[in-house]
Amino acid sequence: MPIQFTTDDSPGYRRLALWQDIVCDVFVGLDCKSDLGSAFHGSVTQVPLGKAVCSDVCSDRQHVFRTPSRIARSDQDYVLVALGNRGDGGVVQDGRETVIHPGEFALYDTTRPYELKFNDSFTQTIFKVPREMLQRRLGATEALTAISFGADMPLERIAYDFIFRLCHSADRLAPDHAAALSEQAVDLLAMALSERLGKTSLPSSTHRSALLYRLKAHIRAHLADPDLSLAESAAALGISPRYVNDLLADEDISFQRYVLAERLAQCRRDLASPMLAHRHISEIAFAWGFNDLSHFGRVFREHFGMSPRDFRQSQLRH
Repeated sequence: MPIQFTTDDSPGYRRLALWQDIVCDVFVGLDCKSDLGSAFHGSVTQVPLGKAVCSDVCSDRQHVFRTPSRIARSDQDYVLVALGNRGDGGVVQDGRETVIHPGEFALYDTTRPYELKFNDSFTQTIFKVPREMLQRRLGATEALTAISFGADMPLERIAYDFIFRLCHSADRLAPDHAAALSEQAVDLLAMALSERLGKTSLPSSTHRSALLYRLKAHIRAHLADPDLSLAESAAALGISPRYVNDLLADEDISFQRYVLAERLAQCRRDLASPMLAHRHISEIAFAWGFNDLSHFGRVFREHFGMSPRDFRQSQLRH
């Protein structure tokens, strides 16, 4: 069931303070200002979606700040994807400023200061994603914040429509479906962002981010192939094997360890799914590129602290 927060039942003199408490609870620590005082109104509806969270925000005009002092007191590590629905909203981060119009989206990262500017009433859908989910696919986010997406590019429009409709259906989805669809939403988002990066004249650091996304996308598309190799992946991207490992070294991981971690993550997801309870553990392991069941069992236990069988039983009992 969606959780709704609203200022409507609060005395006028308390509304703006209550609103700040609401947005801090739902999103991250923020400072909110509005010249409306006791006439201010705002509401937020929140629904979990796997590791992500979907929220609908409907509010009067305001100015919102994520300050260095707020960040210093917080360990909240998210990327927020704001999808415009009604009214316009400004985003300022990383030396850039953009305006989100209805049908467009933009990103901001909670680990760095940002401002949100709303000069009139507005409605936005916010897709709150653990930063690791996007970083694992794309790399650093600094080149992507405070940029409007979705107006003209087909892939950006598809990403907007998919995430918007998914968030508005989130409360009616079974938990395993919600988790799978949230991963697909981040896949689609990363694809749209990467396409934009690929069509822009990029500084070298951003070019590395785009290339890292292409590398990760290639690996994820070929995880089921037990012969997936460093040399083959490098050739597919037209770069050297040394450069592949150099890209991954930015995240303190090697090619082999990244492939193993992704295969284990997919196996873990499938083992936890009630819809796949009929499949043998060996089938799942082999489907994601493992070719030695004893090796799979050993590395699974090293990463997750229990055997694949025990993990499956613990998840399916819930």
